[in-house]
Amino acid sequence: MATVFLNGKFLETTDARVSAFDAGFQHGVGLFETMLGGTTALDETWVYRLDDHLERLATSAREVGLTEQLRTQGLYDAVMETTARAGYARARVRLTITGGDLNMLQQDGGGGGGAERGGPTVLIVAQPATEYPDAMFERGVMVSIADARANPFNPFEGHKTLNYWWRLRELQAAAARGAAEAMVLQVSNHLCGGCVSNVCIVKDGVLRTPIVRGEEIGNDPDTTNEDPIAPAPAVAENGVALPSPVLPGITRRAVIEFAEMRTIPIEKRMLSIEDLLSADEVFLTNSSWGVLPVAAVEAHPIGPGKPGPVTIALREALLRSITGELS
Repeated sequence: MATVFLNGKFLETTDARVSAFDAGFQHGVGLFETMLGGTTALDETWVYRLDDHLERLATSAREVGLTEQLRTQGLYDAVMETTARAGYARARVRLTITGGDLNMLQQDGGGGGGAERGGPTVLIVAQPATEYPDAMFERGVMVSIADARANPFNPFEGHKTLNYWWRLRELQAAAARGAAEAMVLQVSNHLCGGCVSNVCIVKDGVLRTPIVRGEEIGNDPDTTNEDPIAPAPAVAENGVALPSPVLPGITRRAVIEFAEMRTIPIEKRMLSIEDLLSADEVFLTNSSWGVLPVAAVEAHPIGPGKPGPVTIALREALLRSITGELS
């Protein structure tokens, strides 16, 4: 059973409806965040890294032109209240914001100023988190290679917009092959990540991960791009900001922090399919899976074909971090 918050009110699931003229329904105008949360035995509510999720949402809302000023404190309170009312030990919490009712916006002359005057639609849903089989994490999963390509020059790539249709189609195709995820390449043939996840590889003890949207990279030869068909980096005095279609994942950020604590070398760089296939370890990150080991890319085994020590250590660190949020 889901708990639903829609435009300031808690509603029964059968009563939670948006307008036929909502910009999210009409044109896919909107953003979302998916989070892991829950309620402890002591009735304490938690949502893992909620501040980070809301910071990313507010940044995306500005950059894609949804809204200049997202009221993150109000959203924080609403997410926590929705999670508390749901009362699950582990909940999947999704926050969706759309462009709102276009019909009411037109009547208002574009002035906005609240849900009744064409403001954004805010929807929060908390429901039981998916329980994944232990074997996925103990043995690792197989992933496939997606046919679709991500374009770093598309300003909407690297944001969690409502345009997820192509990703879902690739996931369906992957599932038909027995794969848990589909790996997406950029139009330059550099690695982007999974359809619904970030990717990290481990090679010779070094953790490597694709550069995400907005991430500054220092002027290290290893982080520059010599591929003539790939986007050319604009080198600044304090680093390089490469155009990237890769989502700045919240779980990815957490895992990088845990790796830094363990003095694991980290490289954020352009990665090729060869880097993926020759890796000693590969794992995926998102809010639902946490850290998910990859044992094979289609018929090609990764390393020994089972989770490696770095992957195991970082997964355990993430689980401890989430448990720490509960206490």
